[in-house]
Amino acid sequence: MKKIILTILILTTLGFGLYWSIEMYQFAKAIKEDTPRFVELLLKSEIKSGDIIFQTSKSDQSKAIQVATNSRYSHMGIIYEIDGQFYVYEAVQPVKLTLLKEWIDRGENGHFVIKRLKNSDEVLTPETLNRMKQVGEKFQGRNYDLYFEWSDEKIYCSELVWKIYKEGANIEIGELEKLSDFNLKKKVVQQKLKERYGDKIPMDEKVISPAEMFDSDKLKIVFKNN
Repeated sequence: MKKIILTILILTTLGFGLYWSIEMYQFAKAIKEDTPRFVELLLKSEIKSGDIIFQTSKSDQSKAIQVATNSRYSHMGIIYEIDGQFYVYEAVQPVKLTLLKEWIDRGENGHFVIKRLKNSDEVLTPETLNRMKQVGEKFQGRNYDLYFEWSDEKIYCSELVWKIYKEGANIEIGELEKLSDFNLKKKVVQQKLKERYGDKIPMDEKVISPAEMFDSDKLKIVFKNN
């Protein structure tokens, strides 16, 4: 009798493991392929409005950002579910909503990481999320800020998400830094600084980087594809 029970438990465990292996395989495959199951699988993985998504951009400034911040990640946005579809609200040119699938495809090798507030169930109420969306709406259509200035006239990716959380939920994800805090000695960084600022580099400019937000102890990983 004990052997029969043990056999049933082993088969059940193996079956459960196989089921989730298949689900995750299908999820990864759906991300790379434009299939009707993409949204369905995202819903199964419990992605939520307010989640923060990171990727390695293919932009010409990406490498300089990675080196300066000692991070793999150079672009980010905030996820919203609208009418059953997931979008990323991001600061590119201009600030806009982008379908999640399109956003993922735009990154290097399709890699991305989704993170969430550890206490999101308590903090990100429908009312708070609505305030965050309202905060974000004032930036919609604004130009991308190539000079990383701390103003609302133009805005860059991590600044957008940081301000949405700060002004909409009163949460600071990552500590504000100065440009001088970054690794600016490498050639690829020096070239980009020279291109943007000439000889007048604003070392004391207040900034927030994707790396600083990615490493925040207020966030946990929800999904990482590779």
